[in-house]
Amino acid sequence: MRYSKVQIRDVLESLYGRYNHRTFIKPDPLQFVYRYSDPADKEIAGFLSAGLAYGRVEQIEKSLTELFGRMGESPYAFVRGFGKSERKKLQGFKHRFTTGRDIADLLALLKNVLAEFGSIEIFFARGYNSTDKNIIAALSRFCDSLLDMHAKTGDGSVRRGLRYLLAGPAGGSACKRLNLFLRWMVRKDDVDPGLWTSIDKSKLIVPVDVHMARLCRILGFHGGKTASLSTTVKITKSFAEIAPADPVKYDFALSRIGILENCTGRHRSGCEFCELFKFCFQKQGEQ
Repeated sequence: MRYSKVQIRDVLESLYGRYNHRTFIKPDPLQFVYRYSDPADKEIAGFLSAGLAYGRVEQIEKSLTELFGRMGESPYAFVRGFGKSERKKLQGFKHRFTTGRDIADLLALLKNVLAEFGSIEIFFARGYNSTDKNIIAALSRFCDSLLDMHAKTGDGSVRRGLRYLLAGPAGGSACKRLNLFLRWMVRKDDVDPGLWTSIDKSKLIVPVDVHMARLCRILGFHGGKTASLSTTVKITKSFAEIAPADPVKYDFALSRIGILENCTGRHRSGCEFCELFKFCFQKQGEQ
């Protein structure tokens, strides 16, 4: 049985109504953005929180708590005044394969961005064109500009750790973390703070990791086995057919099934109470 887009939309709306509330943000790394009241601090906190949003949820929380503790009360002020003493404060920091040096290199770039443009948004918007089909081209320009900026300040090389933090779509990456940051900055509802006003949310791309890819496969949005850029674009197109003005609308709510309900894609007790059960049950029957 194939479900219609109306049936899928109704299920997604149900999930949105159930989960898309600020009370469900923790343990999502977005929680660290809401620790600050100043939009300038929120923007920096969002960029770093999304950048380290890989690995186990517990480790992400631990690493971000440590990082922002080292940066003091204002992430924005820390970046604006970034120098030798600030770089020293990051020594010894490590989140999986991201080191304190990687973060320091990134913050040195952000210092230059803030000094010249005032915010990450203004810098990003330089490469954004409202006529582009989606945000991918602008995201490529953003990452390439930052990496070029770094290369010009040193010997022309860029360390692997910094490349990972600024992994753009040009290499085929799904860019889950950067697309997550853009969702936070561009969309505005009870979950997403929506600090940016220069980007159209209809251009956003769904942040896809292995868990989101699995849930979207259950919905019939793709049949791939990897969370590649092409898979991400295909998934976003499917969401756009349901919510063309806001294709990333359901991302947070849908991802709660994995984070809060511990969904692994395998049938277990309690699955019948999940909004996606009929879709998942059908997929298992087809296998």
